[in-house]
Amino acid sequence: MTNDEAISRTQAYVQQSLDQDSTGHDWWHSYRVWQNAVRIGQAEGADLFIVQLAALLHDISDYKLNGGDEGLGPRLAMDWLASLGVDAEVVRQVGEIIHAVTFRGADTPAAAPLSLEGRVVQDADRLDALGAIGIARAFAYGGHRGRSLYDPEISPAHHASFEEYKRNQSPTINHFYEKLLLLRGRMNTETGRWIAESRHAVMEKFLEQFFIEWEGRDTL
Repeated sequence: MTNDEAISRTQAYVQQSLDQDSTGHDWWHSYRVWQNAVRIGQAEGADLFIVQLAALLHDISDYKLNGGDEGLGPRLAMDWLASLGVDAEVVRQVGEIIHAVTFRGADTPAAAPLSLEGRVVQDADRLDALGAIGIARAFAYGGHRGRSLYDPEISPAHHASFEEYKRNQSPTINHFYEKLLLLRGRMNTETGRWIAESRHAVMEKFLEQFFIEWEGRDTL
């Protein structure tokens, strides 16, 4: 099987697997991450075969949606690629990337050092948590988890461990301060940082308007 065939088969597999998701981790999220990863990977000189497979498969089973099993996504991805006859070293690298790209909390160390391909995929994934789409995805997921929009009596928290971050149930607005607004400063690549700038500004403007409306400061 050629690399192009493996990517095409993987695209179809991910689309079928995630097509009914309504949490913001659907097929179109994976599609956007895939396209961003190609764009960044080309600019940064990464191995685009590894980048594309990891980007497509990075959310095949997100721990937030599968009961908290961090290892299930990498295992499913690796089993799928092995079934296609993809080279074992590529399979291993894709599995490592999927395990390592997850945001683990504001004050939590990364899971492991990332390869260039891993840095590219992580940037692509984080870009989809920024800007207008990032705002929409935050509220889609917050609604899925039954979180309130905002509660001024609950302050954002910088989680010191991944376990603490996973247990977090704070309002969706807090998520901007606990994760989304931190991502611009945590991009790995020059290309990712450049794209993140404008998307970060969109979120800042949204929050400014949100609090104006929340406090009624736009009334006559």
